[in-house]
Amino acid sequence: MFTTLRVISLILISIALMLLGADFVSTLEKGNEITLRSLYDVWALFDKAGVDGFKSWLDHTLPSPLSGWISALFEVWGWAFFGILGVLMAFLFGRRPEEA
Repeated sequence: MFTTLRVISLILISIALMLLGADFVSTLEKGNEITLRSLYDVWALFDKAGVDGFKSWLDHTLPSPLSGWISALFEVWGWAFFGILGVLMAFLFGRRPEEA
């Protein structure tokens, strides 16, 4: 179980590094205008209609403060979200000391 979670944490950290690299390349392409993609932006690369439907669902289904919090979570930079989650999982499910 721990091995599977360690692999998932490694995958999350790899995704974070790829998103950070993509943001860096986009920044260079735009003449040093800083470009950072949020989770909404990353999701919209794959399915724009899904993002719009999710935002609509948030506004119509959940109470106002809760939908605002979830929306704020999705405004976080993609690399920061995946990186922090991956690093936390790596610390929680890292190598265990051998028991004698």
